[in-house]
Amino acid sequence: MHVNYVGSGPYCYANSFAMMFGNAAPSVAVIEFATSSPFGMQLIGGKLPLFDPYGWDPEQGFDDTLDALGWASDLSGRGTADDALARLKAALVNGPAWVGPLEMGHLHHQPGMRGPIEADHYVVMLEVDGERVLMHDPQGYPYATLPLADFMTAWAAKTLSYGTPYAMRTAFRRVAERSELEMIEASLPAAKRWLAMEGVSGMPEGSLSNGAAAERLAGMIEAGCDDGLRSHMIHFAIRVGARRANDAATCLARIGRTEAAAIAAGQARLIGSLQHPLVVGDDKTAATQLLKLAPTYERLRAVL
Repeated sequence: MHVNYVGSGPYCYANSFAMMFGNAAPSVAVIEFATSSPFGMQLIGGKLPLFDPYGWDPEQGFDDTLDALGWASDLSGRGTADDALARLKAALVNGPAWVGPLEMGHLHHQPGMRGPIEADHYVVMLEVDGERVLMHDPQGYPYATLPLADFMTAWAAKTLSYGTPYAMRTAFRRVAERSELEMIEASLPAAKRWLAMEGVSGMPEGSLSNGAAAERLAGMIEAGCDDGLRSHMIHFAIRVGARRANDAATCLARIGRTEAAAIAAGQARLIGSLQHPLVVGDDKTAATQLLKLAPTYERLRAVL
């Protein structure tokens, strides 16, 4: 039985989009589905596992996401810190701004953040003055304040593996009236391309995709899961990966793609089942579940 999940989790850009869409926002599950994030797995450089498509990163999916949802926005970025701050202040005169990626480790309003951790984040900016910024941080911190210098360092994104420095989206506007079912259908072509790894290039040497990534990760964990890998898995990768797959199952079922929905639901269960074993150190069980996950990506590609 598939049960839709509603709750907390690292869905920063989908939640930030929903805030920018306001009363016209579709469900966060539909927004995340439209990013294509549930459709694949990658082991970047043979070391960093992520339950999202091979070669994908959030910035690559955003234009397709907005198009499928029937929205548009103005994107700006790069330049100097002073230029970026001036752009942000000018934009906030007309309403909130969608900002990111940010280096999460510089967001010192979040407990435990003391410096760069090479983790990306997205927020909705509300106000800025000469000393601090005011934001809705979808990590669970509405109306969070942060010293301006810390925010600007985070916004430069110097320690992230992807992303445009000082990137910001403003002037969100609805350009097509679509139901959620129409949004899901409109998202399928991009999802298929990502799952099939069409046009992917520039990946680091040793990177693996989908089933091969799951199998290699299983071997890494069973051979001895180091502290860094374990922390990445239990604090981020499993949580977001299981939720993405579960949302994919929900969305696919809504448009009658029952076979694909069943496969995605199975992926969600397998990814979610990694959490307890890795927390308690039962690495053999985690490896076994990953080996079960490996063939599901090809099965999903075949039925989409």
